[in-house]
Amino acid sequence: MAETHDAKMSFMEHLGELRTRIVWSLVPAGIGLLIAFYFTDRIMKFLSRPVAAMHMKLVFTTPTEAFWTYMKVAMITGLFIAMPVILWNVWAFVSPGLHKRERKYAAPFVIVGSLLFLLGGAFALLVVVPFASTFLVSFGQEQGLQPLLSVASYMDFVIKFTLAFGLVFEMPVVITLLSMIGVVTPQFLSRNRKYAILINFMIAAILTPTPDAVNQTLMAGPLIVLYEVGIISARIFGRRAKKPVPAQETAEAPAASSDAT
Repeated sequence: MAETHDAKMSFMEHLGELRTRIVWSLVPAGIGLLIAFYFTDRIMKFLSRPVAAMHMKLVFTTPTEAFWTYMKVAMITGLFIAMPVILWNVWAFVSPGLHKRERKYAAPFVIVGSLLFLLGGAFALLVVVPFASTFLVSFGQEQGLQPLLSVASYMDFVIKFTLAFGLVFEMPVVITLLSMIGVVTPQFLSRNRKYAILINFMIAAILTPTPDAVNQTLMAGPLIVLYEVGIISARIFGRRAKKPVPAQETAEAPAASSDAT
């Protein structure tokens, strides 16, 4: 009992640990930013492909717009580069609340979480952004409007989609982690599946920067699939519920103690 009490951390110790993990996440993000500087120009050309496919060119309307957009793309690229280290720090922060046998899943958590984040970003860049860009620009042209896209507004549009999909693709990892901690159970997740579907569509409506139902469905669809994957993962890796003690054994225990007396 004393060991359990000593192992518990106070609120201030939790805050100190959280600050340490944030610092150790910012450091690799800064290193990722320095690495990203070498190929940000090629990344920007790749991100501009949907615009080039529509025979358009991005413009900038202020002297600093091109520079700060370049920096923003480099920062987001650095975040993707540093994601394995960031996830490792997330694991290090929550691992004290896990059982000893559950702490061995650190490497799968980091690897799978990093791959899902990259997969979500790739899905946004290769599927959602080209479709959304073409749809929205064509819609404006059908209204008789002339498109003139600034580099800052377009890159913000792309970055929001990429980060949103990268984060929501982490859903199976988050569900599994919550199940390992004991916050949720697979049975609870299965019972509330219909509410999860509704919430997924609400999240898609909030995170998707376009109001059309097509793009919202493109985000909500993977969310629903990832939720089901999270339930399966929670069944495999989640914390097992304690088996109830049979009533017969409970009744026999007091009888045995009275006989010993």
